[in-house]
Amino acid sequence: MDNIFSVISFCMLLGFAFIEASQNGSLVTHLPGFNGVFPSQHYSGYVSIGEKNLFYYFVVSERNPGRDPVVLWLNGGPGCSSFDGFVYEHGPFNFQEGNPKGSLPTLHLNPYSWSKVSNIIYLDSPAGAGFSYSRNVSAYTTGDLQTAADAHAFLLKWFDLYPEFVSNPFYIAGESYAGIYVPTLGYEVEKGIKVGANPTINFKGYMVGNGVTDPVFDGNALVPFAHGMALISDDIFQAAEAACGGDYSNSSQMCVEKLEDVYTAISGLNIYDILEPCYHDPTSQLGPKRNTSVPDSFQQLGVTSRPLAVRTRMFGRAWPFRAPVKEGIVPLWPQLAQNNKNYVPCFNDEVATIWLNDATVRKAIHAEPENVAGPWVLCTGRINYYHDAGSMIPYHKTLTTAGYRALIFSGDHDMCVPYTGSQAWTKSLGYKTVTPWRSWTSKGQISGYLQSYDHDITFLTIKGAGHTVPEYKPMEALDFYRRWLDEKPI
Repeated sequence: MDNIFSVISFCMLLGFAFIEASQNGSLVTHLPGFNGVFPSQHYSGYVSIGEKNLFYYFVVSERNPGRDPVVLWLNGGPGCSSFDGFVYEHGPFNFQEGNPKGSLPTLHLNPYSWSKVSNIIYLDSPAGAGFSYSRNVSAYTTGDLQTAADAHAFLLKWFDLYPEFVSNPFYIAGESYAGIYVPTLGYEVEKGIKVGANPTINFKGYMVGNGVTDPVFDGNALVPFAHGMALISDDIFQAAEAACGGDYSNSSQMCVEKLEDVYTAISGLNIYDILEPCYHDPTSQLGPKRNTSVPDSFQQLGVTSRPLAVRTRMFGRAWPFRAPVKEGIVPLWPQLAQNNKNYVPCFNDEVATIWLNDATVRKAIHAEPENVAGPWVLCTGRINYYHDAGSMIPYHKTLTTAGYRALIFSGDHDMCVPYTGSQAWTKSLGYKTVTPWRSWTSKGQISGYLQSYDHDITFLTIKGAGHTVPEYKPMEALDFYRRWLDEKPI
């Protein structure tokens, strides 16, 4: 028996040695702020797609790299860096604010990292987001379809660089505006498989958390959510419902007037988690300039060609679109911030900004210096993005009927992309219910609810979580993630 384990261990070491040899120059050997030993190997660098240079950070699984799935993680925006997921959500480290304030953060191992059970690629997409860049600025005008095509091209080249992983099960995952990125990329991967793209990606399915999906379902999600969460009264809800006829994108004067009562009632809440406070910098000045400590990129996010534009925090997550927009999915809440002169952004991204703009960190992770790739910001203001893919429901139908697994999960206290919309559109697919609504547990406690359908699509809520589920409920997130990837009941 000991000999068997010795052989297995030796083979794993050989595998790691091969990765290191084949990826000379991509191995991350140290990270400023971390003094321990990496629990698995890390790689990072650029993959060039024409004039675009897409940055990735790859964390090898701590469990069984040769067999565990490879998962591509995408944050939203559009134009937000997937280092949001790496730093704040499910990356291999927890980041502790530097002492004194403003100094380099200290990194500690994250016991709930998704690399515990999977190989995971954090991709900055599209070019212009995070460390990804183009020397031709025309590439910063892009949209859903081009972003999906570029990400597919990235994957084909990435698997050429890392052929050890081409036979592993492959999944695409993301949150918020990645509700667009994930199914459109899945569609491109499926097309590539059908036409014989090389290498053949072992695509198995996808996951979307609090994801943007469809203008009707997303647009009508907030009012029922606010009512169900006791944020608006029965009278306010019934008046809005009657005036708008259940369609809250209704532009009639009566509907608009009744929705103002909704906005007034929920004004001042943290839209990303209604239970959490908003971030108030004591040096900030409330009013039209918002929080003066917020990076310019954040102050510009949401400035669109639409009449309901609002400057608000995206935090790697979505909404509203940055201009221009061809085909807008307009959530209900933009007027909330626009009409509230005392609106305060509900975020603080200082830890990630300090760490990722440190020259020694950029060198350690093989990111280009600031004079080439620009400063790192959580959500960029340098891209012009077009939502040109329409509703995601046809994409979901195509992928699930083709046999790809899907997990649609929602933090149930998110008001940015409320669970009410995701629950409604998954049901609207018309698939037969396989598992009726029931609770699911983590460590013996009810952690949310789920309902699964034919074609292996599951809708799942996470109790008490906000927009970025692993940030709010890391233990529970790793639990359902592990079970789902392992094809075990949640």
